[in-house]
Amino acid sequence: MNFINHKTGWIEVICGSMFSGKTEDLIGRIRRAQYAKQNILVFKPAIDNRYDKINIVSHSKMEEPSIPIEVPSDIYVHLKDDIQVIAIDEAQFFDESIVGICNDLADRGYRVIVAGLDQDYRGEPFGCMPELLAIAEFVTKNLAICMKCGNPANRTQRLVHESEQILVGSTESYEARCRNCHEVLD
Repeated sequence: MNFINHKTGWIEVICGSMFSGKTEDLIGRIRRAQYAKQNILVFKPAIDNRYDKINIVSHSKMEEPSIPIEVPSDIYVHLKDDIQVIAIDEAQFFDESIVGICNDLADRGYRVIVAGLDQDYRGEPFGCMPELLAIAEFVTKNLAICMKCGNPANRTQRLVHESEQILVGSTESYEARCRNCHEVLD
């Protein structure tokens, strides 16, 4: 039985801590859609220039071309009639308008795949992600490996003393931790 109608869109959210493979998972889904000859648009926040200003890049150096945008509504500028899949990386860096835009895109029939951190460095829900998780048809929660003890890690440990919620960085600023090893440094 085919439960997905060609006129129906949906939202898939890939979440987890840093170093849990969210972007790798997103790139894998993008590539499978490409193999199926589906037309895809890939977006990322312009603020995320850790590895590349244009491409989405995983910590393991997998990459996929994308369109950096300042605000979620910029997605509409790039839409074309032949697009079937919209992928968005690092959604936690966008404001709350991303939720309504993802909903609207799914309502229009697009498959919307969103990846982002579900918790900030304090272990608290991060930005728009709780709402995206609530409205998504499909949710994948990835776990990393705790850098201190080797247990499954669902938190992101900030290693530098900065109190702002958004601090773009990689291994120099963050590591994956389990709930027992996670500490809030303010």
